[in-house]
Amino acid sequence: MTIRQPRYSKEEFARRGDEIYETQVRQQVEEGNHCKIVAIDIEIGDFEVDQSEIAACDRLEARHPDAQIWIVRIGSRHVRRFGGCTQRTA
Repeated sequence: MTIRQPRYSKEEFARRGDEIYETQVRQQVEEGNHCKIVAIDIEIGDFEVDQSEIAACDRLEARHPDAQIWIVRIGSRHVRRFGGCTQRTA
């Protein structure tokens, strides 16, 4: 089993992940997926959406074994939080 090594500083990793999410991914996933997880490969922009971080990352890694994965929770600034996800009202 190969151990994946980070290729970017924490700051660059976060910058790339946030930029890809905002410019390429958000508009494709936001509607109907509130509180789900998006796993994004910050090098190629490919992504997976799922309720589970593990499932989203596993599917992305199956296609891109050396992926550098950034995780975002749709509709939230935080991936994890106490108290669950709040429901949106129309």
